[in-house]
Amino acid sequence: MMRFFLAFIIIVIACAFLFANDAHSADSSEYKLHPTDIIVITVYGQPDLATKTRISNDGYITFPLLGKVLAEGLTVREFEQKLKDLLEKDYLVSAQVVIFIDSYHTRQVSVIGEVNNPGKYDMRGEKDMMFMQAIAMAGGFTKFADSTKVKVVRIENGKKTTININAKDITEKGNKDKDILLKPDDVVFVSESFF
Repeated sequence: MMRFFLAFIIIVIACAFLFANDAHSADSSEYKLHPTDIIVITVYGQPDLATKTRISNDGYITFPLLGKVLAEGLTVREFEQKLKDLLEKDYLVSAQVVIFIDSYHTRQVSVIGEVNNPGKYDMRGEKDMMFMQAIAMAGGFTKFADSTKVKVVRIENGKKTTININAKDITEKGNKDKDILLKPDDVVFVSESFF
């Protein structure tokens, strides 16, 4: 029991260090725009073109003069350049476009079962989350948890897959390669031990 407690403390400290270093990981110049992101667009000298908008589920925004413009998958810089080119093509001699991300789309994982704080946890910006980070965010395993039989349920392209994880391989044996990368909307289920 003491070994488990020490392993848990080490994981919590490691996660706190990682999150402190990654607080600004979603650098807006490299970040790729996603549906439901809210962006603010300004065009220097053109206050009537100032726009605050949410990227639609199909990846588009509606912009004055231009109508529907595809934003999804472009970095902020790429989208600034795209709007600049479209505006200069038919409307402005020189367009200086600046985009600010007001709100990022929500990327979450769920951790349920025998953890101290079950719930949904945000993946920061575009930074991926490891399995053990999610467990640490959920307050670690309860004393009733069977950490050898943890399941990650993932739905991709309409198909459900289940990944089995033995967390003791990571915490007690130090096999870091068993710590998997989680994807948005994954559900981590920690079952109860019967012993």
